[in-house]
Amino acid sequence: MISMFHRLLFILMPYICCLSCNSGIRAVYLSCEGNDSPTGIETPSPVLGWQLQSSNRNVWQTAYRILVADNPKDIAQNVGNCWDSGKTASDNSIQVPYEGAALLPTGTYLWKVKVWDNQGNESEWSKPAEWQMGLVDAGSWSGAQWIALQSLPDSLRLVPGVHGNGSERLGKMSDTLPYLRREFIVTKKLKKATAFVSGLGHFEMSLNGRKVGDHFLDPGWTEYDQYALYVTFDVMPYLHTGANACGIALGNGFYHISRERYRKCVVSYGYPKAICRILLEYVDGTQESIITDNSWKACASPVTFTGIYGGEDFDARLRQEGWDKAGFDDRNWRRALAVQGPPLRSQTAAPLKVMETIQPERIFSSKKGSWVYDLGQNASGVIRLGVRARSGQTVSVIPGELIDSDSAVTQRASGGPFRFEYTAAGTGVETWQPQFTYYGFRYLMLENAVPEGEANPDGLPEVIELCGLHTRNAAPSAGTFSCSNELFNRIYQLIDWSIRSNMASVLTDCPHREKLGWLEESHLMAGSMFYGYDLYSLYVKIIDDMRAAQLPNGMVPDIAPEFVIFEGGFRDSPEWGSAYVILPWYIYRWYGDIRPMQQHYEGMKRYTDYLASTADGHIVSHGLGDWYDLGDQPPGESQLTSKGVTATAIYYYDVCIMQQVARLLEKPDDEAFFARRAEEIREAFNRKYFDAETGQYDRGSQTANAMALYMELAEPQHREKVFENIMLDLKRRNYSQTPGDIGFRYFLRVLESEGASETIFTINHRDDVPGYGFQLAKGATALTESWAALRYVSNNHLMLGHLMEWMYSGLAGIRQSEQSIAFRQIEIHPEPVGDITSAAASYRSPYGKIVSEWKITGKTFSLNVEIPANTSALVYFPCGDINHLTENGKKFPTETVTDKKGRKAIKIGSGKYKFKL
Repeated sequence: MISMFHRLLFILMPYICCLSCNSGIRAVYLSCEGNDSPTGIETPSPVLGWQLQSSNRNVWQTAYRILVADNPKDIAQNVGNCWDSGKTASDNSIQVPYEGAALLPTGTYLWKVKVWDNQGNESEWSKPAEWQMGLVDAGSWSGAQWIALQSLPDSLRLVPGVHGNGSERLGKMSDTLPYLRREFIVTKKLKKATAFVSGLGHFEMSLNGRKVGDHFLDPGWTEYDQYALYVTFDVMPYLHTGANACGIALGNGFYHISRERYRKCVVSYGYPKAICRILLEYVDGTQESIITDNSWKACASPVTFTGIYGGEDFDARLRQEGWDKAGFDDRNWRRALAVQGPPLRSQTAAPLKVMETIQPERIFSSKKGSWVYDLGQNASGVIRLGVRARSGQTVSVIPGELIDSDSAVTQRASGGPFRFEYTAAGTGVETWQPQFTYYGFRYLMLENAVPEGEANPDGLPEVIELCGLHTRNAAPSAGTFSCSNELFNRIYQLIDWSIRSNMASVLTDCPHREKLGWLEESHLMAGSMFYGYDLYSLYVKIIDDMRAAQLPNGMVPDIAPEFVIFEGGFRDSPEWGSAYVILPWYIYRWYGDIRPMQQHYEGMKRYTDYLASTADGHIVSHGLGDWYDLGDQPPGESQLTSKGVTATAIYYYDVCIMQQVARLLEKPDDEAFFARRAEEIREAFNRKYFDAETGQYDRGSQTANAMALYMELAEPQHREKVFENIMLDLKRRNYSQTPGDIGFRYFLRVLESEGASETIFTINHRDDVPGYGFQLAKGATALTESWAALRYVSNNHLMLGHLMEWMYSGLAGIRQSEQSIAFRQIEIHPEPVGDITSAAASYRSPYGKIVSEWKITGKTFSLNVEIPANTSALVYFPCGDINHLTENGKKFPTETVTDKKGRKAIKIGSGKYKFKL
């Protein structure tokens, strides 16, 4: 007979198990190739990762088991018919390579993981995740062809592009923007439907009258002569049994830039074209592919002009309703042309999307009589226009960052003419937003229209709605920051808007006049951007862009893709091209992926060899130097620091990185070579630029001394004197900084590492000299190109935003140790400064969320910390006797560690802590 106790135990067992599970461990946030359920995977052995969650402290993974299946039934039954790793003794939870059966093109794979920890817990199986393979070779396209409305004769190709307006002999280089369409029958019940599609320069795909996905400006920009990107979409929600229709609209992008309106350069790889394979997988196990070929139909679209630099025009009278639906009469359309196109790779970086709608804060009339909409925020994007007009009436919208003395929009510094232009069909209230271009703007000025409700004696179009649509790379957020000082919160937002506005499929310098991938920003701003956003996939793409742009002699140009060839330092500046060496190392340090170093090692070597070939006695002295530093002259090329200082310092940094990479990749001969080369450069640099008597480098600029310290070019016995000179120069200048684009990050890094965060606060907590506060006082809402917020240069620029990195690593105190990879060994090192009494930051590392929140109340310092499972941390306290430390009201047992600078910290494992001192 079963006792009452056993009956009760039987009833409660599920709840007991649940409680046991909650107090144990589980695997969450499963990722493949760094992304959540990605599509278009082409690597034969993708890397998998997960994060651990546990309510316990000091949790480490001791083993894992991964299952991968190609069908839902097996994965649900805990069968890995493609791969069962078995219980694998390992603490590794990131960058775990797939080691199962060969993965098939277009195949979908489901996977899950369970883990064991150091406290004897075994997790439940995680929720299943999945990835889908892409079209891994040309044969996987099932015969799909590139198709177009028209073909550009080879004699009119203009590659590389021409800087500026281009010769008049080229004419306007106008083209016709096409629609492409085809109808097809879905004959049976579908299990899955996937579209693999590319359109150059940009495309939007629709099925049965609905736009597929929410992407903007697909695909990402590349060196089109080498390859283009395709995009993978799940199109099951758009299809039905019976007749269906596919439509593809095409725009120019960087693939074809005509000589109309504003252009930074003129280039033409060809006229717009598309390629597509729609894979239909039926429930009965059969498959069918719908591919682009000359059976498709083509016609001119209502987009009568589009230019990545010039804007976009749309004539609604040319709309053909239902053109992308089944049953449309396309007898007057021509057959599409089969044309040649570049090889294809999968787009794995996050796409651009409309991320925010920005409504106008005020609407006013300029002195010239034009209506101006002030959105209150300078941002990248397009407009949404709602208008009531007669057929044929045209509304022009002029975007701009600034207004002039007449309160009219000016494009003097942002590149013009650029405009959005809409011609009405006369069908009531019509709504439109551009598809294939964008701009950076705060203000929108109407031409030939008035806001609804305003006097309109001439019967002009009435604007019902006009707002901004902020577009950017949709990389997920990784961090948050706030503090008690409102100026520093505003500075954070100022920098963040410049980051957001310049995250496209490359990192642009500005979202209007150039839109080019200037490379120095990619490594100098990496720390700031990595704290704020998960940019792993975008950076892998940028590294690929640099490989495609590298010249046969090893030189890496300042921009990638290199759509246009500039001259002098604007093409070849070591502080820019060195991104090809630095970024693979940063990807490894921040995300734990060693593969970019493996894949690009030879190219990285070739670049350092190129720099060596330009050196005179190991001194490299060409390039732009410390661009936009603060000297006596208007900003531009370096004024206060010799170009050889920044160029040789970065060359030395490259060689030191190569030495470490060679060690990791087990290339001892190369490691020894780079060690010798580094020592030769250091000796040459100190001979030429260091004055041992004064302790100054070069002319004693803040940049020269800071870079010598950061790159460890300075001999140990001279470091203290060199740093003293930085501090003396600051005092002489009343704590006004002088470094520019290149030097400022290293200047801040050195101040932080030497314990001078108080000085960083003093420099930046003001608005009376050129700097962040000065820009805000001038009305900037995004970081400007110049410290002085000059009106004749960009007012939304991705450079000089390095204070954000310090806000996370210094003020809030989230760092990783010098030898740590992917924040496995964390340092919490908050640095209260000035009048700041609290700061809070979080960063979602590859292992999980790290939190540091501190507050000063009277004489009590409170610090809340969260450390993810499978990691550990050293926690530093800026004040008080560590022996009096309490945690949750109880004395905390302290295991102290002393660092090389004599600072004491306590060592903790994973978990949440509430400290007081």
